[in-house]
Amino acid sequence: MSSAAVAVADDIAGGDVDVDVEIAPYEPVGALTMSVAADSTALTEVESGDPDVRQFNGTLPTVTVSDDRPEVPEGVFWYVTGQSSAFTAEGLPEIGPDHVGWTPRLITDDGMVSAGDEVLTALDEGEDAVGLVAEELLALAWDSAEAQDATGEWQADAALFLKTPSDVAPGSYSAILTLTLWEDDV
Repeated sequence: MSSAAVAVADDIAGGDVDVDVEIAPYEPVGALTMSVAADSTALTEVESGDPDVRQFNGTLPTVTVSDDRPEVPEGVFWYVTGQSSAFTAEGLPEIGPDHVGWTPRLITDDGMVSAGDEVLTALDEGEDAVGLVAEELLALAWDSAEAQDATGEWQADAALFLKTPSDVAPGSYSAILTLTLWEDDV
């Protein structure tokens, strides 16, 4: 029989090394952002004043634009637009986005941001009787840098209205109103 020998090393000396590092915080990045106070709103029927038209009113939830960038590029402006889908209800004909209008209004009025023009519906008369078919202006800052220097945060909403023919099919309709924040060069 043979015996195997196992070698065991003795811990003769040891040492620890402290490792330190200083990690600096990131410089604040900041951003131009938009938020909406709620993800839904409801329209309720009101007297239209026209026996051939039914009208439903509501309010767009508050839209907040914030700009906390450390440096804002020169010669740019920001704006918020809105566009509606058709109102749909299962098994019923849709109500087109040309039947939805709005009257934008500023909550924060510092003189740096302007509200968009009223957009009327296809059942109204006038140049702006197009509805929210395409992107329509909610609010606009003509100069992003000047606007940020003034306030840094703005709020707006809009009176919403839907107008339908009086013989519209009754039902529970819904649509999506898409809001978009843009920044462009002058």
